[in-house]
Amino acid sequence: MSRRSRAEQREQIGDPRYDSPVAAKFINRLMLDGKKSTAEGIFYGALDVIEEKTGQPGLQVFNQAVQNTKPALEVKSRRVGGATYQVPVEVRPERRTALAIKWLVGFARQRNEKTMSDRLATELMSASRNEGATIKKKEDTHRMAEANKAFAHYRW
Repeated sequence: MSRRSRAEQREQIGDPRYDSPVAAKFINRLMLDGKKSTAEGIFYGALDVIEEKTGQPGLQVFNQAVQNTKPALEVKSRRVGGATYQVPVEVRPERRTALAIKWLVGFARQRNEKTMSDRLATELMSASRNEGATIKKKEDTHRMAEANKAFAHYRW
């Protein structure tokens, strides 16, 4: 446990095209080896593909996908007298967004379309429609928390 006070949250500046802090966080999560311009190209390319396929604004589909993916509950390990319990806890708002972005990027990377822009576009479109691997991960997390509701009194 840290003895210091909680770290202060810095203000997240928006991305170049849409001035959206969530999009900027997503681009930073997508980035590998410090290649931000490549990550921006992939992200904006994916939003362009989404606009082509759905006819809706790409940022709107992206925001809907992130919103649908945010988990409300998760389990944390808590050790009590030699036994480890999976205790369900509510997820803080910043962590909700961070987990949603992490899952979207991770499952987009695992897809088997040809380019990363196509993979990301497909994953975002399916998440915005409440289907796909990312939504399944969210539901599994909720199911795990629901199954361990009996240990909720160990919450700290």
